Amino acid sequence: MRSRSPWLRRLAAVALAAATLCAQAAAADGDVHEDIREFGDGARRLRVTVENAADPVRAALLQTWLEECVRAALTAFGHLPLERAQVRIREVPPGRDRSPVPWGQTRRDGDEVAVLLFVRADAGLDELRADWTAVHELSHLFHPFLGDDGRWLAEGLASYYQNVLRARAGLLGADEAWRRLEAGFARGRRVGPGARMDAIGRDRGSTMRVYWAGAAYWLDADVILRRDHGSSLDRVLARYARCCLDGQAELSAQQFVAALDRAGGEGVFARLYRRHAALREFPSQAASYRALGLEVEDGRLRLSPRADAARLRAAIMRAPAAAP
Repeated sequence: MRSRSPWLRRLAAVALAAATLCAQAAAADGDVHEDIREFGDGARRLRVTVENAADPVRAALLQTWLEECVRAALTAFGHLPLERAQVRIREVPPGRDRSPVPWGQTRRDGDEVAVLLFVRADAGLDELRADWTAVHELSHLFHPFLGDDGRWLAEGLASYYQNVLRARAGLLGADEAWRRLEAGFARGRRVGPGARMDAIGRDRGSTMRVYWAGAAYWLDADVILRRDHGSSLDRVLARYARCCLDGQAELSAQQFVAALDRAGGEGVFARLYRRHAALREFPSQAASYRALGLEVEDGRLRLSPRADAARLRAAIMRAPAAAP
């Protein structure tokens, strides 16, 4: 789920805005005009519905934007993760929040997993392309429902991939993606210590820690898999999606990481989980940053030209050559 931009606005205002958007959507349900397209093949399909666009030209623009976001999501492992899912895009009137996508959410009720995106009615295509919300929410299709105790893993995966996948698709420069990741980690660090990660639940006061300590977990896993095992987070998630992913299932965090290790994770996910889940402070990123050649000086990220580090950074920001 997206917290409104900028990240540090009061979350109470976010909740109020979301409630307003949902109320507007409900009020308009009797007069909804839909533009529907489908992506994928016979086995895996994503249905995209644009509701209440001003005219067919506007509906086509929103479909073009969403198609670009789907193509970014496909750079994870080359195919849609679920047999069936849907995206619903609804326009809302401009308000005080000038974010192109003021709210996004992934819901898991009914027969399908649904991504809901509320789009500002006057947002242009360039604004939408610069926004991370859609790719973040599409990344939630890569995992089952993990409950409150696994929320840090779910939101962390989407926060990690919202930058990586957009860089792979050319919607964001690779160096800029690293800077945005570090900016997110810095927001998480500033929260300070609190509850253990596996007990943090839905403590809204710790949202930045939930999202970005979670993202640090997945970055660590990706680095270790690439550096030590000739694999990647993409490859393991792809194997898991083909054998086991059920968008309607509810797994505990421990069950999910155990399943990823069975899908080729070499024990990496469980080992990292034991370390990260018990933390009350933001995790140290020294090992991963050293491997990636990332250094923070006076609040600014520096990327080392060291050859091995540059290769690892490039591999993460480059789409896999083929789906495993």
